[in-house]
Amino acid sequence: QVQLVESGGGLVQAGGSLRLSCVASGSIFSINDVAWYRQAPGKQREFVARMTRGGNSNYADSVKGRFTISRDNAKNTVYLQMNSLKPEDTAVYYCNAEIRLVPTFLDLYWGQGTQVTVSS
Repeated sequence: QVQLVESGGGLVQAGGSLRLSCVASGSIFSINDVAWYRQAPGKQREFVARMTRGGNSNYADSVKGRFTISRDNAKNTVYLQMNSLKPEDTAVYYCNAEIRLVPTFLDLYWGQGTQVTVSS
């Protein structure tokens, strides 16, 4: 059984910062790519940022230069540092991870989400 648990969301004023964390737990052999997505009310879930196991990252254009994804492989944890937040960043933020429970099988897991609200 694998669980991804996000934390760090909350209410912040425009221009402020938040740091989200996502911890993977369970009988994990290894973790490949990790990513953050978000879903605003009435909108589809959208990609925010991704990082490979080797540390390569890419971002949605809407967050480039403001958000930074990072990971600590030893702790099975991925982070999202969010700076210069805007009201349009308000959403539920979800992490996902490609996880191997055994060497020969890879599956995608999602966390339950953490709410980020940016007030103007």
